[in-house]
Amino acid sequence: MPPSHELTEETPLHSNIRKEGTEPIGIIDTARRASLDIPRYLPSSENCVGSKGQRPFSPIFKVFILVSGIFVVVVALFHAAKALHRHPSNEPSHIGPYKLVQSQQGESFFDFYEFYNGADSLGSAGYNSYEGPKSRAEKLGLANVTFDDSTRESFAFLKSAPTKEGPRQSVRLEGKQRFNNGLFILDVRHMPVGCGVWPAFWLTDEDVWPDNGEIDIVEGVNFQTSAKTALHTSKDCSMYAHVPDFVKTGTWDRATCIPNTWTGELNCETSKEADDCWAMAAHQWANQGCVGVDTRNGTIGKPLNQKGGGVYVLEWDPANYHIRSWVFTHDTNLPQNLLAVTTPTAPNEDKVTPDPDKWGLPYAYFSIGDGSGCTDDHFKNMRLIFNTAFCGTVAGNRYFGDCPAEITNKYNVNNDAVLSCNAYVKSDAPELEEAYWKIRGVYIYQRS
Repeated sequence: MPPSHELTEETPLHSNIRKEGTEPIGIIDTARRASLDIPRYLPSSENCVGSKGQRPFSPIFKVFILVSGIFVVVVALFHAAKALHRHPSNEPSHIGPYKLVQSQQGESFFDFYEFYNGADSLGSAGYNSYEGPKSRAEKLGLANVTFDDSTRESFAFLKSAPTKEGPRQSVRLEGKQRFNNGLFILDVRHMPVGCGVWPAFWLTDEDVWPDNGEIDIVEGVNFQTSAKTALHTSKDCSMYAHVPDFVKTGTWDRATCIPNTWTGELNCETSKEADDCWAMAAHQWANQGCVGVDTRNGTIGKPLNQKGGGVYVLEWDPANYHIRSWVFTHDTNLPQNLLAVTTPTAPNEDKVTPDPDKWGLPYAYFSIGDGSGCTDDHFKNMRLIFNTAFCGTVAGNRYFGDCPAEITNKYNVNNDAVLSCNAYVKSDAPELEEAYWKIRGVYIYQRS
């Protein structure tokens, strides 16, 4: 994990290393990607073009230049077509329309999950304990389903509570079903937010991590306000030069201020896009992964809650060679067929067919499968997880950089970011009451 020091807003996160029973991965060195020494064809001096009597380029050289240019254009168009999932005429553009396979809402919401019981993983090292089974979590007031008479909607609540010992009681839901593809839609009206708060809605196979991958659909840290989607994988999964800008609206997260392996000194003069999904990728934060960032403010955290929540969509579609992410806030117009999915009174709800191609460009796009830099077998056998952690390796290390001065000045333990964050959480400050999920539903579709 990063050393405990004050981080700036530009400092990238390294994501949650959640596999139980493993030690946290260390910091990667700070050297930049070596410059490629690309040989170029240079004509001899006697063949150079000149304006005062030198001989012009030979016909053979002109043909060489022309063929080289055509080759470069063809290669560029091929990769762009791949990113837009255009296939040869003998291959279908997609395999069937989406069909609803799970509708997680109302009184049956918790039937789709197991309640994990125990401490947070070593990789995350959150200052909390997860309470299970379901009956215990409900008895402690950490989980319930409530019907709102005014809106005629049911909401699943996931909360947290203080303890005398310090670590906060929380909930971690682990999905009962495994997936190898799908369209995952989360309608959330309030998500946990605040100093030291670290909520996530994600897909993983933690028993075979990182070999089977991890996709963070929603992950908030402290007071962040822009949504991100992060992929964490085994080796040989890179987005570099495989995702053109015109297929998405967002940007890549960046890796900067990484400590030198030998000296420990921060190098904030170099910066690269976080487009390598490998958990141990060089020149990125440990387990930073490849991270797509929404450029709009207010798509996660406190401003999202003030807008009445939002709808997050993750399309994991190996048949079309991509993983894509969207987020729509409830104060904007949701695409009509997506609105029908999340509206409880919509007629024939089970017959609604979401069509992501009608929603506009996603903010995050990841190219997978043949012709990309990441084979689709990096992602398999994953299940959904909801959890809320406190402090730990990410929210804790960002404590001094993210939290307001009135908090960090009051709760400062030897200038140690994690210990100071723990002290704040132990105090049970009133602001920690905002650390809860209010979920309208989760809707999962798969192609027929």
